[in-house]
Amino acid sequence: MRILHTSDWHLGRSFHRVNMLGHQRAFLDHLIETVRSRQVDAVLVAGDVYDRAVPPLAAVELFDDALHRLADLGVPTVMISGNHDSARRLGVGARLMAKAGIHLRTDPAGCGTPVVLTDDHGDVAFYGLPYLEPALVRDTLGAEKARHTQVLGAAMDRVQADLATRPAGTRSVVLAHAFVTGGAPSDSERDITIGGVASVPADVFDGVDYAALGHLHGCQTITERVRYSGSPLAYSFSEVHHRKSMWLIDLGADGAVEAERLPCPVPRPLARLRGRLEDLLADPGLAEHEESWIEATLTDPARPHEPMARLTERFPHTLALAFEPEARDGGPDVSYAQRLRGRSDQEIAEDFVAHVRPRRAADAAERALLGAALDEVRTDQAAKESA
Repeated sequence: MRILHTSDWHLGRSFHRVNMLGHQRAFLDHLIETVRSRQVDAVLVAGDVYDRAVPPLAAVELFDDALHRLADLGVPTVMISGNHDSARRLGVGARLMAKAGIHLRTDPAGCGTPVVLTDDHGDVAFYGLPYLEPALVRDTLGAEKARHTQVLGAAMDRVQADLATRPAGTRSVVLAHAFVTGGAPSDSERDITIGGVASVPADVFDGVDYAALGHLHGCQTITERVRYSGSPLAYSFSEVHHRKSMWLIDLGADGAVEAERLPCPVPRPLARLRGRLEDLLADPGLAEHEESWIEATLTDPARPHEPMARLTERFPHTLALAFEPEARDGGPDVSYAQRLRGRSDQEIAEDFVAHVRPRRAADAAERALLGAALDEVRTDQAAKESA
């Protein structure tokens, strides 16, 4: 069976205030043509169909058009909700859409109920595991703790229990939206940390033939049977080195996996430039980036006059401008944003305590209290978005 694995469309998202709907439409045109030309048997979308719980109307219309085109091809499609989606909203009409071959899996309670497709070699069971917010689904799944590893493990227990009832030789595919250990994140993914632990081990998917993952925006191989397709478009400059793509998976009669990486259209390349303003404007080696989307970091000791206006004369698609002056007199000159980069909410909160209360950092009890407060805020937010 030939499977096309994609995820993280984020329909309705902009890129530094640039409307991306036209580029998202171009990607969906490419996806439809790929399904047709490569004779795909099933399409998988591993979550974050939309960028937010209540998407703009234009994004909903684009999604609706994509569903109609996939249904017209007669190729079954399996989709799950991600942490950006409203599971309830995305799941509206799921039973009716299933009659047209569009299978939406947004209810955690249905993790153990697969979409079963058949090829010349028998059945393939597709299990959709939507994004599982630990505090919200722990009781539903009977997990021991409200942690990502425990709730995903409980969901996989349901998958394994159902597989055990299927005829021998039934192949299995899982769609999941999660942060799996070994994956490389980028700046454009929403933090799903709960209790300080966001990632789950890859071996939670042991026993299935293929795990089609969503959430991380870089295409990557965790194991030969566990892969991220990544987002089809870049949504932050941290993705400057990403090669956006989808996975074409051939699932053999014995469950063997053959994977081919298919590139996605690039609407405009990204570039990160760093240096003094006059150097960036004069450097002939930067000519290749004149039509790229640009993030520029200026290192001039003093802020230049009208830097954005001058940059856009040469680089008209400059979208982001930052200032990191070169160190003066050998001393560090680090911006606030730079100090925070790469730090978790928990670390930032603990640093704040140490800052306002000199010589006394947060102790173990206070760190636990901060962690619990952050978890409660995230759970609250997730509950509002899933409503």
